[in-house]
Amino acid sequence: MPILDRIAEFHADMTAWRRDIHAHPEMAFKEHRTSDFVAAKLTEFGIPIDRGLAGTGVVGTLRCGGGERAIALRADMDALPIHEKTGCAHASTNHGVMHACGHDGHTTMLLAAARYLADTRNFDGTVHFVFQPAEENECGGQAMVDAGLFTRFPVEAIYGMHNWPGVPVGAFAVRSGPIMAADDKFEITISSRGAHAAMPHLGDDPIVAAGALIGAIQTIASRTVDPQEGVVVSLTQMHGGNTWNVIPEEVVLRGTCRYFKSGLRQVLETALRRISEGVAATHGVRVSFTYRKPIPPAVNAEQPTGAAARAAALVAGEANVHRDLPPSMGCEDFAFMLAARPGCYIWIGNGPTADGRSLHSARYDFNDEILPLGASYWCTLVESVLPG
Repeated sequence: MPILDRIAEFHADMTAWRRDIHAHPEMAFKEHRTSDFVAAKLTEFGIPIDRGLAGTGVVGTLRCGGGERAIALRADMDALPIHEKTGCAHASTNHGVMHACGHDGHTTMLLAAARYLADTRNFDGTVHFVFQPAEENECGGQAMVDAGLFTRFPVEAIYGMHNWPGVPVGAFAVRSGPIMAADDKFEITISSRGAHAAMPHLGDDPIVAAGALIGAIQTIASRTVDPQEGVVVSLTQMHGGNTWNVIPEEVVLRGTCRYFKSGLRQVLETALRRISEGVAATHGVRVSFTYRKPIPPAVNAEQPTGAAARAAALVAGEANVHRDLPPSMGCEDFAFMLAARPGCYIWIGNGPTADGRSLHSARYDFNDEILPLGASYWCTLVESVLPG
């Protein structure tokens, strides 16, 4: 693999950075140490920085030549509320929090690219290095956009990258169009007259109604939506009751909807509401229904995707750029940035999923072997899109 020589020379530095960040994980919008680390490195590389966008966000800006074109490269910084079980020497020192998704590696690869590009300056235009907080569940991408990311730092395109367990080391995967699903969340509260467990006829049982509702909701993907569409409706929480001999007055169900086409949002919300109200009427209970729309589908634009694929091929070889992997039902709040500007989100292979290398696992650890490859991709992309 033609990893850039100068990047290969500081592989040890990258590994040290990554492991330092891994050992000190921070949750969404609390990435204060990580933000300080990023800001200090960018300053060390001679790159002007802006801080405070979405709280802990950092944007470094590097200009070269007289070109007016500008692009942005984005990495995420936050960790997850997971107790680490890797047993590695650089394991989390923050109990109950760990980098189980590789954001430590993403931050490191973008820092390495910033270092290389600041040294070589073999491009013509402007590159904004965007270090985003709160990717996991808290919509930090939206917060950055809402705070004026693209007003303050205008760009023609934005690019993101995520490590992907199951894709071999040395390979990339990318596709035009949807690559990650939307993540909508819903909550259904079933209210009734409680009763003694021995005298259920004196009340209306919300647990029985919840059981019927759980079964009915499974028909949405199979009977309401075109079977050729990618849709997942999952119930993930059920809360109700606190003892053996009382039928509770309330049961709460929560879940998520995943899909790739934005038009399906209204279909799913309408179906969930209709089924909830129908089951409630059948069982003589009441329901309240809320539907949140936090993260849209992540959709890659055709032209930036072509640029990303070509850059990846220059680094890894055409045979190692996979364009046929199906999109993921996972979500990614880089979608907010892709909705605001054309761009591309690419996956870099992290190797086998054996031994707990799957994302969001307590035994996951980012593969340091791919650090120079990811950084080389970033630099090749910049030099290709903004030729000097």
